[in-house]
Amino acid sequence: MTTWVALLRGVNVGGITIRSADLAAVFAALGFESVRTVLASGNVVFDAGGAASTRAKLKTAIEGALRDRFGYDAWIVLVTLGELATAADGFLFDDADASRQPWVIFCVDDATRDELVGAAAQLDASADPVASGPGVVYWNPVKGTTVDTPFAKILAKAAYKPRTTNRNLRTLRRILG
Repeated sequence: MTTWVALLRGVNVGGITIRSADLAAVFAALGFESVRTVLASGNVVFDAGGAASTRAKLKTAIEGALRDRFGYDAWIVLVTLGELATAADGFLFDDADASRQPWVIFCVDDATRDELVGAAAQLDASADPVASGPGVVYWNPVKGTTVDTPFAKILAKAAYKPRTTNRNLRTLRRILG
């Protein structure tokens, strides 16, 4: 049995509202065990049989079930609980700096991560610090600037919508319990 974390993109923002109980019910109906939602930002922890090699199959099934149940074009990033812990533990910036916002951007593949890190390398790193991590991009902008920085504008491109989702480091710690 593998413990997975589904990180939904774009729920409870922009008019797509999904109650946690309804979200958990979708995962339970798919036959997953120990389903729990964390916060109201589209985080679902669940157990499923099979090895990590079933990731693509699980992702497709979950996205299809979300589309059918909630009527929106669902995208998720699916990671194991261990992968999420590694990403959170590896945050490369000072997460105690109260003037900054510690973000972890989860990518569907290493090519997406490398593309984002490459684009960020062209930016002013002191104003918009970005670093590569295991399957993720770490981003540590000044609080209140997360939609205005040059890197934020890169992340907002339509090409990244189905390939990334971001979480605050504090949210990841809540998911990890």
